[in-house]
Amino acid sequence: MVELRYRAGKINDPGVHKIGIIALGSHLENHGPALPIDTDAKIGAHIAFQSSLMTGAKFLGIIFPAYELDEINHGIHVSLDELKENVINTLNSAKKFLNIEKVVIVNAHGGNIPLMAELWEIEEKTDLAIVFNNQVISSEGPHGGSGELSMAKVLGIIDESEVENQADVSRYEEVGLYGFTEARENDPNIEEGARDVEENGVYVDEEYGERLFNLAINTVILDVEKLLDF
Repeated sequence: MVELRYRAGKINDPGVHKIGIIALGSHLENHGPALPIDTDAKIGAHIAFQSSLMTGAKFLGIIFPAYELDEINHGIHVSLDELKENVINTLNSAKKFLNIEKVVIVNAHGGNIPLMAELWEIEEKTDLAIVFNNQVISSEGPHGGSGELSMAKVLGIIDESEVENQADVSRYEEVGLYGFTEARENDPNIEEGARDVEENGVYVDEEYGERLFNLAINTVILDVEKLLDF
């Protein structure tokens, strides 16, 4: 067998080769007229890829399916069990072919948060140590709002001509999840985001988008460092 040079390249700790970073987003949901339907997937993939470049951890790509609450119907999603099964199968494949032992999951879609409660089973069925990084969801603000618009500006995936229409919640009920009454009643954070979009509109600030990305990437780097010591 070939002896791999694990210390080759810009690697601070060869143990990082045992760590994988994978993105979890959503490819098929509306984000208003200024953003593509795979906004979450592209944001998550960017954070995961940049984090892998900066740490040397293996970039494992992105999980294809996504979950969403029943009361939020703004796209095409799968059941939580189907998502969990896909994550388990994907990570087992990565473990088999890439010899990883630890994983950071970078989540960029709020609907996937319930998967955190299933993390114990995923770890059990993959025999991997897993960190679920939800930083970008915690910091970006309302769905399809200024945070996502600003990050999309950084990525070059925004339709600038439609920004003025983005906050028209009478036409685009998914922005701020404004049109999903039950979800707003059940979650104060969703209610706050919906009211924010309605009352204050949205804006695009590339510098703000960069700050959001840097914050998210830095937390993934910290997760990798913690896994190195685990």
